Amino acid sequence: MNPQIDVSDVVIRTDRLVLRPFKPDDLQDLYRYASVDGVGQMAGWLPHRNFEESSRVLDWFIQGKKTFAIEYRGEVIGSIGIEAYNESELPELQSQKGREIGYVLSKAYWGQGLMPEAVRGVIRWLFEEEKLDFLVCGHFVENLQSWRVQEKCGFVHYKRTPYTTQYGETKDHWISLLQR
Repeated sequence: MNPQIDVSDVVIRTDRLVLRPFKPDDLQDLYRYASVDGVGQMAGWLPHRNFEESSRVLDWFIQGKKTFAIEYRGEVIGSIGIEAYNESELPELQSQKGREIGYVLSKAYWGQGLMPEAVRGVIRWLFEEEKLDFLVCGHFVENLQSWRVQEKCGFVHYKRTPYTTQYGETKDHWISLLQR
C-alpha cells in the first residue's frame, strides 16, 4: 500500500548535504543540472530544453510535496522523489506500507559518494519517521552507477521488468527492494 507522504516541512541533514523541499529560488540550479545531456536519460527523461521546462518541473515538485532537493554547499545539485510504487506490478507487497524512491544528481558531482549519502538519509526518515515497511527503487539494466547507489544502501534486485521512458523508449529495468 502507498501511504501519503508530505515532505513540505521536512529537512534532513547528513554529513555533507541538506535534503529539503524545493522552493521557487531553486530554478537556476535545477535547470543547470537537468539540462545536461546524459543526466535525465539515466532516469528516463530528456534534458530540459529551457527554463520554462525546468519551471514546470519545479512547480510539480513544490505542489507534489514528495520531492527533496539535494543541497550541497548552498547549491541544489539533484533530487530524490518519493513516488507511489506500482501496486499492480508488486501485489505481494500490498499488505505492507511502502513507496518508490527515484533520484538524479548533477553530472558534476557523480562519483563522490553524495547520492548514497542522500539516499541513506531519506531511507532513515522513511523508515524511522514515516514507519514504512519497504522501499523499491528502479534502474535501467545498463545504469550500473544507479545500481551501485542502491546496493550501497542495502537494496537487492527483486524483479526485472520492461519500462517505457518519457520519450517512448522501452528499456530493461530492475526493481530493487529494501525492507525495514
